[in-house]
Amino acid sequence: MDRIRGEFVDIVEWTDDSRDTIVWRFPRYENEIKMGARLVVRESQIAVFVNEGRIADVFPPGTYVLETQNLPLLATLKGWKYGFHSPFKAEVYFVNTRLFTDMKWGTQNPIIVRDAEFGMVRLRAFGTFATRITDAAALLRELAGTDPQFRTEEVREYLRQMIVGRLANALATANVPVLDLAAHQDALGARLAAVLSDELAPVGVAVPTFIIENISLPPEVEAAVDARTRMGVVGDLDQYTRFQTANAIGDAARNPGGAGEGIGLGMGMAVGQRIAAGLAPQAAPADAAGGPPPLPPQEQWYVAVDGRQQGPYDANALPGLVRSGELTRASLVWRAGMAAWAPADQVRELAPLLSSVPPPLPPA
Repeated sequence: MDRIRGEFVDIVEWTDDSRDTIVWRFPRYENEIKMGARLVVRESQIAVFVNEGRIADVFPPGTYVLETQNLPLLATLKGWKYGFHSPFKAEVYFVNTRLFTDMKWGTQNPIIVRDAEFGMVRLRAFGTFATRITDAAALLRELAGTDPQFRTEEVREYLRQMIVGRLANALATANVPVLDLAAHQDALGARLAAVLSDELAPVGVAVPTFIIENISLPPEVEAAVDARTRMGVVGDLDQYTRFQTANAIGDAARNPGGAGEGIGLGMGMAVGQRIAAGLAPQAAPADAAGGPPPLPPQEQWYVAVDGRQQGPYDANALPGLVRSGELTRASLVWRAGMAAWAPADQVRELAPLLSSVPPPLPPA
């Protein structure tokens, strides 16, 4: 029946009802297409003639009459010099050039990036993208081949792997804090779309739209972020405690009974104590009540006696040391503020104490 039908059918066309077919080969018995047949290429389609494994001609949208004068390259390949009505021994591939949307992608394994605030963080991401065929001949040469019905599912995994590989580099070089990634998802998507389109140009595929729907953190990091968010919402913990206490009193009042009354009584006493403490006058400082201010701290001195450190001594104890002979003009002394130990007669503060001590006798 295919052979008989091929003797009468002279319209070569394709209407796509699958929504996922990229390339479709026109079925014809022994690939015989009659001279003078009508080729109908609709919008969002491109027809490619392949003869003996070589691309002969490419037709954009429109209606064409298949004759030798309209197919000069094919006529040269076949060696036709006259317009007799013999069939074309060729294959016709229809390439769908519309936008293929809702193609999903996602990271199977997390991507490790370095963040200034969290350090090393593992990120997962997912989203959608759209593809379009920009070069039908390149697509047939590089991807589709002789597949009679080339679908999006056959190229989806290849595109997903390429996307995930480029996504890791985009996130690592974006220099955007993890908490600000949501505000830069559109910019990252546009950047990845341009990079992917450039790399897929040799196979005739472009990625005009790339959408990052979500970038997620590990559960433990999300829990830490949630805890920090709750602290920011609570703000003043003292006011928050009062608010919670007031709510508990109201709940206890609406729940009469032994437990409710006990809770209400305890909460009421706690609130009463807090209110009383808030209304109590603050104690006045000692100087406001007429008392003397605190004594200033006294200097502490250290004395070297027989090569050993003695002290600390306050200023009132130094005269006794002078009388006992433990503190002499040649004794080494030190207090806070001095750079090093020094003889007592070279310290200005000790000069009055040492004035009554005779200097050492001169050598005989």
